[in-house]
Amino acid sequence: MHFVPDLSPFQWLLGAACAFMVGVAKTGFPGANILAIPLMVLAVGDARQSAGWLLPVLCTADLFAVSYWRRHAAAGRLFSLLPWVVVGMALGAAALSLHERILRPGVGVIVLIMLGAYLRRRLRPDTAGAPSHPAPYGVSAGFATTVANAAGPVMNLYLLSKRLPKEEFIATGAWFFFVINLAKVPIYLWHGLISGRSLAFNVLMIPAVLAGALTGRWGMSRVSPAVFEASVVVLTAISTLLLFR
Repeated sequence: MHFVPDLSPFQWLLGAACAFMVGVAKTGFPGANILAIPLMVLAVGDARQSAGWLLPVLCTADLFAVSYWRRHAAAGRLFSLLPWVVVGMALGAAALSLHERILRPGVGVIVLIMLGAYLRRRLRPDTAGAPSHPAPYGVSAGFATTVANAAGPVMNLYLLSKRLPKEEFIATGAWFFFVINLAKVPIYLWHGLISGRSLAFNVLMIPAVLAGALTGRWGMSRVSPAVFEASVVVLTAISTLLLFR
């Protein structure tokens, strides 16, 4: 078919692995989906275009996540964050013309600083820790999600700082990204990052997203809160380091 991308079997496998990881992350293990960013780059072969190929996959997984977790969301936790996210998205939209070799390491540095602050707060509660004001999280998340679909680590740290139960953690993050990812569609269309070929690819990835969503849902019910928090921190650290590749 005209719109179906001409990818090698290995590239299709990478794309399916990426979609599966996104599904797992959206319903069970936040942080895993950012591992999809370098995989999508390899699958598409173009670092800049890969952001547009990945966004509809994220939106599809968001639909599964908000449908399943709709009763657990703590939307009130996001109201103070959203204005700052809009500021970050505006900055990210303006920065999309810059080379990705500049943008992605910048996002990685921001997240590592915030991760270090969060760990200091958890390990030494008597000292200054992660920022309590939503501005650093919101601006960083808005910027990171626009330039690299990489707001996951920032949002994970923000929600961890709120000490939410794991169900509310997943649900609140799901609704946040559902709204934000839809808001990014016009930006990506404007920059020519979404095309008929990329959308055909996204349609073919739906089964992999669904399989990942079901896997994440299954695993979520079998993980203790302590293990959940530890897995989020570890996946955030690993996935952030991948931004420097």
